[in-house]
Amino acid sequence: MIRFDHVTKRFGSRNVLDDLSFEIQKGEVFAIVGPSGTGKSVTLKHMVRLLTPNEGSVWLDETEISAATGKTLDIVRSRFGYLFQSAALLGWMTVEENIALPLREKTKLKEDEIAERVQSALEMVGLANEGEKYPNEISGGMQKRAGLARSIVCKPEIVLYDEPTSGLDPITSRTIDRLILSLNRRLGITSVVVTHDLYGALLSADRIALLHQGRFVEVNTPEQFIRSEQPNVRGFLDAQFVPRDWDFESQRRGNQESE
Repeated sequence: MIRFDHVTKRFGSRNVLDDLSFEIQKGEVFAIVGPSGTGKSVTLKHMVRLLTPNEGSVWLDETEISAATGKTLDIVRSRFGYLFQSAALLGWMTVEENIALPLREKTKLKEDEIAERVQSALEMVGLANEGEKYPNEISGGMQKRAGLARSIVCKPEIVLYDEPTSGLDPITSRTIDRLILSLNRRLGITSVVVTHDLYGALLSADRIALLHQGRFVEVNTPEQFIRSEQPNVRGFLDAQFVPRDWDFESQRRGNQESE
């Protein structure tokens, strides 16, 4: 569905992405992990042509995103939803108004149809009774959920998550992880998650990719990822105290029981 073909992105003399090639399958949760400054968010921005590669190409199905302009680029971007790291809610608008904004800007829906879509999105993220509040009146976790509601309200095929649990406590982080997974299944979307939170990736992703020096040094299922002997993977796992015999069943069962 999304394909990177030998993508290199330079900032000055530094290759942030270095001949990067991979493919994301339709319907999967694909997590990109790695230390700060390795190019995770840069990779994400190439998917909606907020950045363009110096070399190589980025594709969405048969459309080359990295060469798209005008109406073609608008159509490509309309297939994506984007949850920003900060949630990026406008403080002078209510939660409902924030979520309705892309519908008012990009569609010709009537106000009653917009209200119905907004309420449905709020219910999906567990904020059915919070729509009339302003962003500063709700918690950080709720702000992330409101941002997530806005990212799905236009019914995208793909949702991009840029550090969705950044700045959140562990309990709230797991709530966001469960939402990513449940929305992926419920809406039949493809999810691409950039995160430092390895536990979240292990619990929600179908595949995990570790980005190191502009390339993926490992792309694998969570079960295989934690058993990798690749040195950078082992260092990343050890830094977050994830053992090789991490009990996926009990961790996922506990995650489901807390829903």
